[in-house]
Amino acid sequence: MSAREYYCYRLQMRDNDDSMLVHSLKLLQQFVVGTYIKIETSRLDFHRKQQNGIRTEILQGIMDSVAIGQIEGSTVGRRIVLLASFVSCPRDMRWRYLDAMTLVQKYRKFDIFLTMTCNPMRKEIQDNFQFYEKSQDRPNLLARVFRAKFEMLKVELLKKQIFGEVATGVYVIEFQKHGFSYAHLLLIIKLGSKLLNPESYDKLCLLKYLILTKIGIYICL
Repeated sequence: MSAREYYCYRLQMRDNDDSMLVHSLKLLQQFVVGTYIKIETSRLDFHRKQQNGIRTEILQGIMDSVAIGQIEGSTVGRRIVLLASFVSCPRDMRWRYLDAMTLVQKYRKFDIFLTMTCNPMRKEIQDNFQFYEKSQDRPNLLARVFRAKFEMLKVELLKKQIFGEVATGVYVIEFQKHGFSYAHLLLIIKLGSKLLNPESYDKLCLLKYLILTKIGIYICL
């Protein structure tokens, strides 16, 4: 079991497991931060030890050092190259950007920009608070409920096609202060389902209300 799998198991323990960790208030936040640093450090250390296997010698020449502005001999050294599989590294972000731009080139511009936010007042969240806990004290619970609601939203969008048949789309999940999650989605609708008149937009607003009342998701269009 890797460190990531082990700590995921610890953080996803249910309340009936009598876990002191998930009810430690601010200590839980400190534990999450320390765990994240430990996992990221181990991943970086793995990439550092695998440099010979990813042919970094072609990137370590003097001309490469000069090209990036290292003109002093004391600053020229061996660089550590991260693979594109390392999430959020420059290569990974560039590949994601190019993938999104490829979608625009093929399907043209996006039709719908949708934002889904985490509602800490949801019944699924409030009913699981114990010992005077607040929303910011249970980031694991917020993330779990948000993930479940987000999967329900994807079913409504992609399978039930409430906004029309989706040709393609991209999304990103980010975290606000106190651990509140939110998602940004960009959707491209197929030509036969695009919104072309005021009546279509009125219908879209009605569907937005239905989503909110049916599955308890707050979205902004």
